[in-house]
Amino acid sequence: MGDLVREVDVAVVGGGPGGYTAAFRCAELGLETVVVDDGKRLGGVCLFEGCVPSKALLHAAALIDQAGQAAELGIEFGPPRVSLDLLRKWVSERVVGTLARGLAAAARAKGVEVLGGRAVFEGPRQLRVEGDEPQKIRFAHALVATGSAPLAPPGSAPARERVMDPSAALALPEVPERLLVIGGGYVGLEIGMVYAAIGSAVTLVETTDNLLPGVDRDLVRPLARRVGSRFAAVHLGTRVGEWAERDGRVEARLGGAAPQSFDRVLVAEGRRARSDGIGLETTAVRTDAGGAIAVDDRCRTDESRIYAVGDVTGEPMLAHRAMRQGVVAAEAMAGRPAAFDTVAVPAVVFTDPEIAWCGLGEQEAGRAGRPVRVATVPWAASGRAATLGRADGLTKLVLDPESGRVLGVGIVGPGASELIAEGALAVEAALTAEDLAATVHPHPTRSETLMEAAAAFLRGR
Repeated sequence: MGDLVREVDVAVVGGGPGGYTAAFRCAELGLETVVVDDGKRLGGVCLFEGCVPSKALLHAAALIDQAGQAAELGIEFGPPRVSLDLLRKWVSERVVGTLARGLAAAARAKGVEVLGGRAVFEGPRQLRVEGDEPQKIRFAHALVATGSAPLAPPGSAPARERVMDPSAALALPEVPERLLVIGGGYVGLEIGMVYAAIGSAVTLVETTDNLLPGVDRDLVRPLARRVGSRFAAVHLGTRVGEWAERDGRVEARLGGAAPQSFDRVLVAEGRRARSDGIGLETTAVRTDAGGAIAVDDRCRTDESRIYAVGDVTGEPMLAHRAMRQGVVAAEAMAGRPAAFDTVAVPAVVFTDPEIAWCGLGEQEAGRAGRPVRVATVPWAASGRAATLGRADGLTKLVLDPESGRVLGVGIVGPGASELIAEGALAVEAALTAEDLAATVHPHPTRSETLMEAAAAFLRGR
């Protein structure tokens, strides 16, 4: 390594959505920028092991379900047959590979260099790169975008080849006859639905009394009904007790019941900020008990030259939050006025049906003692939902009772992930029910339900 030290304007640690978005914006603003990433690639867990592969597989699962439902329309297909090799190839080459090549091309076009290796801070102005390209980098500013890692499985885990984290599960090692999913959050539900569609008998265990803890119950209810019909079993308010591998299978005790046997186990009980082992102790950067880095509204840490974005800064751990933070941090490092003061960061669960929400929830308002009015439109009244054979959705507005301002939006149903953008805009721009009701929406579409919910609120005033 020697004494050679490279000097740059910005060193970005981590090539995920927050990291590459910040790097690209820094380059656009004229700052010499390098990205240090373990895999010497841009996209991070989101592209290679998480968000994108899971959505690709959920699309495949939806096609399988639609083929089965087509008989109701008088269209008959033979039973779907899944080729895991071709499905893996489609995800890795046609989806992930295409997007990865696009990011690499964008980096070259913008003059952003990507270094392979592990970055470790040696102080508030310098870091070393360990690995195939060892060197030292002195920076004017640095950005930490190291993301998060899955929480370890509970209790004493059996042999690892039978127990999968979400990344391993999305690699589709096989179609287990019986799959145990530990965790009823969005990851467990999404991946569980994929495996159920391709032929596994899925048993889900959640320690709380509800699927998707913390999410509006009105939104979760249609999903819970569908999960109940797709999974072999759902155990709420249940913990996994003793478990061990025997004869190539995992035996696990669910609550106080007798042990059950599973071919594989998916542990999906959340994620933890990945801030350990990167030398932050040599700086003034402060982390909490969960490893999350504390930042201000400019995404700046307690060390004035070091910024942080994305999962490593804590909840909500969402790629689109990281990307917006990345833009804010880049502009702040360039000396521009910028702040992460976003009111509405939408969240989406890409199950079937999808659930999406943003802003203030009804239960949250109740806990805070804030008076609100709620307007809901069941999709049974939607002409477009009827034409799709999916009337199991719901659109919900949370509004200020006096001004009619839209404070929160929740949607459950196919396509909720796309529809929530209008809700996020309404909350962010402080639109009112009158604004939504007076905006002409195309007919017949599911987007009309936002307009109709707003009109329902106005009629009830």
